Amino acid sequence: MLSYLADFESYFGPLRLFRYLTLRSAMAGMTAMGIGFVLGPWLIARLRLLRARQSMRTEREVGDLAGLHANKAETPTMGGLMIAASVIVSALLWARPNVYVITALVVYGGLTVLGFIDDYLKVTQRTSRGLPGRWKLVGQAVLTVLALLLLLSFPESADKMRELWVPFHKSILVEQMPLLFLLPFLFLILAGSSNAINLTDGVDGLAIGCTVTAALAYAIMAYAAGNAIIADYLFISFVPGAGELTVLCAALLGASLTFLWYNSHPAEVFMGDTGSLALGGLIGMIAFMVHQPLTLVIVGGIFVCEALSVILQVGSFKLRGKRIFKMSPIHHHFELAGWHENKVVIRFWILSLIFAMVGLATLKLR
Repeated sequence: MLSYLADFESYFGPLRLFRYLTLRSAMAGMTAMGIGFVLGPWLIARLRLLRARQSMRTEREVGDLAGLHANKAETPTMGGLMIAASVIVSALLWARPNVYVITALVVYGGLTVLGFIDDYLKVTQRTSRGLPGRWKLVGQAVLTVLALLLLLSFPESADKMRELWVPFHKSILVEQMPLLFLLPFLFLILAGSSNAINLTDGVDGLAIGCTVTAALAYAIMAYAAGNAIIADYLFISFVPGAGELTVLCAALLGASLTFLWYNSHPAEVFMGDTGSLALGGLIGMIAFMVHQPLTLVIVGGIFVCEALSVILQVGSFKLRGKRIFKMSPIHHHFELAGWHENKVVIRFWILSLIFAMVGLATLKLR
């Protein structure tokens, strides 16, 4: 919205600065942080007053982990509302609206609502079950279809979004992906990233800290994809208008840092599915639109490891009757192995930063 002030530079010269992505991205990040710091204390107090606490799993369900997490029983959940408000308001203020920004916000808003319903059921029913998994997948499928309809309805994105680019390859791999491949491909990205971050959200600060590095990496990728000169130099896809997603990533970065302030150990609030489902879907959607969906496997390496640990654990138990890890997702394995929660989180942050840097390096390694 504020980007349109640049159209009045003839009246006041400095308004031309609002044309620059770098300025608007910086302002989006700071605005998101400001909203978070103002809204955070009020929201946390309100959630406590409403007794919006997530039911903790019992010792019968998770064994020794119940004792390790016993002190979290009074911590309110649904803190993802703070992240959502910060990101959406900041993006609407500083990004120049186009099909990519609109699609990303629609998906993010939809997944926030889906996650909120899940958290609301957990809080009101005093159970850890929440919304059945199949209904989450149905919601993610509906949002996938809606996102694809938006992207294929606008002339500036209709052809570009059918292209398939892969890491380490200098040119386009597939120019026109058929709809029968495109739809499940986007669903796999959106649902996979959404559920992976949801699985990572198990200890204070872990998921949101790893989101910070992913948001930073995709801010750089979005800027490169939206700049014809940089895209040509790096042999990556040039997506006109995708540069505006840099502003959205900056807003996400600012909001994530603010939430980390309150979510660091000992957490004052949990993001809940309201935050984790939506954050994963947003990052996956951005990755798809800047033609870096497969790079997400590298950038989001921690999220991938968390999801794989669950798949391997379940598969091993069903096939062999034996577990690979003490518990999955894998961060709980290290907790039960004797690592302090803070050690798990900080080491996973370090790995997340390394994964993000390796993912960015793929832009040049072609």
